[in-house]
Amino acid sequence: MSIARLQKETLTNLPFYEERVDLACAFRWTARLNMHEAVANHFSLAVNDDGTRFLMNPNQVHFSRIKASDLIEIDANDPETLSGPNAPDPTAWGLHGAVHRNVPHARCVMHVHSIHATVLASLADSTLPPIDQNSAMFFNRHVVDAHYGGLAFEEEGERCSQLLADPKVKVMVMGNHGVLVIGDTVADAFNRMFYFERAAETYIKALWTGRPLRTLSDAIAEKAASEMDNYPGQAERHLAELKAILDEQEPVYRN
Repeated sequence: MSIARLQKETLTNLPFYEERVDLACAFRWTARLNMHEAVANHFSLAVNDDGTRFLMNPNQVHFSRIKASDLIEIDANDPETLSGPNAPDPTAWGLHGAVHRNVPHARCVMHVHSIHATVLASLADSTLPPIDQNSAMFFNRHVVDAHYGGLAFEEEGERCSQLLADPKVKVMVMGNHGVLVIGDTVADAFNRMFYFERAAETYIKALWTGRPLRTLSDAIAEKAASEMDNYPGQAERHLAELKAILDEQEPVYRN
């Protein structure tokens, strides 16, 4: 057996290999979209039934370099996590650990300081109004945390996690901070994060014009949001296409 084939078989035998590949793709594409921030921000994915064990990016590694094998596995119920040799960033542990511990339906959690979502988070009213199809996706499906309390260490993470108790709420605009998105899978969360940033960009640029906004009625906004909730396969196809591009351009992400 060739060394290359042996290495490939070893990699594919990694626990949760396909989930790792999905996450590695999401990290790298987020960097391509300039939605990352230096070596900060974190994504995580639950890998057990109650969601308390999860994969996450290693501490202080740039999104554009993350590979499937780099991801660390963490137990949200292990108080010794930060004392281990591969300890995550303390704020990642505080925020993601709390969400995975307290919100079992949050299988995948993505937190970024993307520009337009963070501008939205900096407004006195950080609610995203339904002014177009993309923003209507989030009607009654996002919550605003207006009580920023500093870096997301354990106490702040516990407080924020309580805002995601309603399974219908998939996005938390973290006031004066950024945005946190949850989903059932990597594809689901990434797709939602992508569209929330696009919707925030449209809204911010519409505000720049200084002209009145054409806001959708509650009934139409809810109708559009429900239709998008049930739109078949779009998130999965989105991520599959991104993996196909990376397979051609930088297949090392699968390693």
